[in-house]
Amino acid sequence: MKRPTIDELQKQVSNKYALAVIAARRARMLTEEGFATQYPKGTKPVTVALMEIANGQVKYEWGKKKA
Repeated sequence: MKRPTIDELQKQVSNKYALAVIAARRARMLTEEGFATQYPKGTKPVTVALMEIANGQVKYEWGKKKA
């Protein structure tokens, strides 16, 4: 499985810290959905989450600041 580079990921999400949060949340979602049954053995949820982000399959919105 090809792993995306940081340059590929920053085309989708410009902030590295936001990228880490988005990838962690998506990886957690994959794990809860039964990740182990869908992908080959040895594939990690974080790798799949990063690939989805690089491909533009994961959308995100920033919340509004509370006054």
